[in-house]
Amino acid sequence: MSKILVIEDESAIRRVLVKILAEESDSYNVMEAEDGLQGIETIKKEDFDLVLCDIKMPKMDGVEVLEAAKKIKPEIPFIMISGHGDLDTAVNTMRLGAFDYISKPPDLNRLLTTVRNALDKKELVTENKILKKKVSKNYEMIGDSEEIGIIKEMIEKVAPTDARVLITGSNGTGKELVAHWLHQKSPRSAAPFVEVNCAAIPSELIESELFGHVKGAFTSAVKDRAGKFEAANQGTIFLDEIGDMSLSAQAKVLRALQENKISRVGSDKDIKVDVRVLAATNKDLKKEIEEGRFREDLYHRLAVILIKVPALNDRRDDIPLLIEHFSQKIASEQGSAQKAFSKKAIDLLKGYDWTGNVRELRNVVERLIILGGKEVSEEDVKLFASK
Repeated sequence: MSKILVIEDESAIRRVLVKILAEESDSYNVMEAEDGLQGIETIKKEDFDLVLCDIKMPKMDGVEVLEAAKKIKPEIPFIMISGHGDLDTAVNTMRLGAFDYISKPPDLNRLLTTVRNALDKKELVTENKILKKKVSKNYEMIGDSEEIGIIKEMIEKVAPTDARVLITGSNGTGKELVAHWLHQKSPRSAAPFVEVNCAAIPSELIESELFGHVKGAFTSAVKDRAGKFEAANQGTIFLDEIGDMSLSAQAKVLRALQENKISRVGSDKDIKVDVRVLAATNKDLKKEIEEGRFREDLYHRLAVILIKVPALNDRRDDIPLLIEHFSQKIASEQGSAQKAFSKKAIDLLKGYDWTGNVRELRNVVERLIILGGKEVSEEDVKLFASK
């Protein structure tokens, strides 16, 4: 049921609005407020899907109500009610975040259409928030160890900034999870997160992939194509395994970081980009610099903040939590009941040498769930998770 608040000081118009909405749909629960102050107090106490608010009112006018409400509950859509002389003000309220406005006396069709559209938008925003929370769970960082606690604390401090972050650690430790968390907890979270695996792209194509190309730049360039930096504009680009990037591509990335602009392969035209850059590597970049395979100036541009993700062997206390997490996730994916692991099975897994880190543990948990008994036992681990 959609909950609607009508804030209107003229009782006759207020009654008409309430009557129209009540007769339009049984799913509208309509409440009233006779002035702006009462309206704000009601908004503080109740959650609404929509507010209809008059502009000219004593004590507190509609513009003041809108501004105050947006600070308290910014997600509530407002439809402003304007008299003939309030049209300019009504238009200005849309710049302040109002969904729309209707004129007095209200036209029935216009009113109901605007209300339906505002409620549809509110529902869509709510669905998107729920979806975003679901997406976020895919990148959850599991662990209560001191090592993971330090990383989570760093993320909380760094994410709200635009500081560049270099994430280091062995394969399978979860460097991409750190990158996703940094993005999702940043002011850029609503904008794109574009991931580029530098190790998976041939060196001769990496520049085109990152910066795009123009038609005819090379044999297979049959049309203009935007690159990953343009796709990530206003958002975040994650350069995974940046230690595998060619020196020529490194030079272009350095320019993008220095000047906030890129040029497509085969073009001299500069394109402005506003992108936060996160990078990750499993290599020792300082050693790569010494051996001439990585630019020192690019390293210092990227490594404003350094986050080292620990190996699983260095945070064994998190293994029981990770087993529980993977068991739940695998059961959900397969549509089956979750399997429990015996204490002896968990203790045995805690003692293994996890050279493949969290990724390897996930694979082993899935294997044990498929091949093990109703409860995964120590014997199952010995049989199916041999190292």
